[in-house]
Amino acid sequence: QVQLVESGGGLVQPGGSLRLSCAASGPIFSISSMGWYRQALGRERELVAAITNVGSTNYADSVKGRFTISRDNAKNTVYLQMNSLKPEDTAVYYCHAVVHAAGSDFWGKGTLVTVSV
Repeated sequence: QVQLVESGGGLVQPGGSLRLSCAASGPIFSISSMGWYRQALGRERELVAAITNVGSTNYADSVKGRFTISRDNAKNTVYLQMNSLKPEDTAVYYCHAVVHAAGSDFWGKGTLVTVSV
């Protein structure tokens, strides 16, 4: 199975930046796409950004122009650069990987991002 480990969360002031990392291990050759989801307290989990194995990306409207997803295939790592952070970005951020051929997906345990003064 694919294992995903997130890092990089923390407390940041409004307007600040953070970079999240997601390191993948296991049969990573099978991964079709990876992405970041987030879940704020009392709300449903939502897609933030995703990137396919050929580099195509898509973003939630709420983060377009502020967040950037990227991947380093040599390090088996996906990043989420978050700029101009807002209090409403506060959430647990989860890394997600999809294996289309197997009809499977995998989740990391999440990393907390708190945007507050």
